[in-house]
Amino acid sequence: MALKPSSPKAVQKLAVKQRLLTQLENIYYLTIKELRSIRADYVVLILVAYVFTVAVYTVATGVSTEPQNLTVGVVDEDQSNLSRQFLDVLNRPPLFKRAVLINANEIDPIMNAGRMIFVLEIPSRFEQDLVAGRKVSLQLNVDATAMAPAGNGAIYIQTIIMQEITNFLAGLQVPLPSRANIVIRSRFNPGFYSAWFSSVMQVVSNITMLAVILTGAALIRERERGTVEHLLVMPVVAPEIMWSKIIANTLVILIAAELSLLFVVQWFLAVPIAGSTTLFFFGATVYAVAVATLGILLGTMTNSMGQFGGLVAPILLIDQLLSGGVTPMESEPVWLQYLMRTISATPHFVDFSKAILYRGADFPIVWPQLAAMAAIGSVYFAFSLKRFRIVILGD
Repeated sequence: MALKPSSPKAVQKLAVKQRLLTQLENIYYLTIKELRSIRADYVVLILVAYVFTVAVYTVATGVSTEPQNLTVGVVDEDQSNLSRQFLDVLNRPPLFKRAVLINANEIDPIMNAGRMIFVLEIPSRFEQDLVAGRKVSLQLNVDATAMAPAGNGAIYIQTIIMQEITNFLAGLQVPLPSRANIVIRSRFNPGFYSAWFSSVMQVVSNITMLAVILTGAALIRERERGTVEHLLVMPVVAPEIMWSKIIANTLVILIAAELSLLFVVQWFLAVPIAGSTTLFFFGATVYAVAVATLGILLGTMTNSMGQFGGLVAPILLIDQLLSGGVTPMESEPVWLQYLMRTISATPHFVDFSKAILYRGADFPIVWPQLAAMAAIGSVYFAFSLKRFRIVILGD
């Protein structure tokens, strides 16, 4: 019985399917090769473990903007019950170290020597003038060279001083001036703990740093060792080589990031995660692929690991500083905000991470950030592939 010949369209369809399966198989085996290379590189494994454990913890706990252990001096020229109450409330650790009574002529030498951040001056007859309804004032001298503790501490001292004055007048049944009562409710971080923010942002920063460095370094290492020539004689094409490096390094980074978020952030630092970690890591995968492609692109622009490090360092530094993970993007010029959101996927991933991990956002809210990361990653991949073919393959 004669076999009926297949149509040309069916043959073409079968050939496309076979080619796709071959490409996937090549990517799979090349990815296994990359994973074995990473497993054999103990320096890389130690680096990954360090940045997602020790680095996250030390940054979250060591870089704090909450007022703690503030040094305060008090010039008490009033010597009243109210001034002594001020002294008592400024003796409450861990917010303050023990407040020190000093003389007015000691203010400048003490602050010039950097021995105290704050000096509160209470004028004579302060309590009498306050009870009599006369205009009164206090002076708080602040050493603003350390801006974060100075700014936050000054606001805190002002708040507790006003609270003490209010309580004092209420106890004497002195009528208070009419004013609005403002009730503040803080959402997502009721205690204003900087560790809640810095720990998550450190995980985001480490994903960015390692995705760029490890993929670019993997390409540079192949070129320095001469093993890239072995790949060129194999029946593989440029996209397969690129995808294998991206997938292998991204997989290692995301596993480390997930363990860090689970054990270091949630368990050890007790930072609550409001949203879906599954959705977060889906977005993290899109983002890691995008920045890993950038690492390949930078790797094609350099010939050695030293050159690669010199090129990557300023790019990562600028990207992290201007992407909203360190300082709010709203404080930047508008043109710079648009530029960063156009050329970098990091601002979109920072917004994506904040929305899910802090505010519990779902997919309908964060899909624009996902789309932006995918679009920017596609552009990076196109440029990287073109450079890879020119520099590595000589096309």
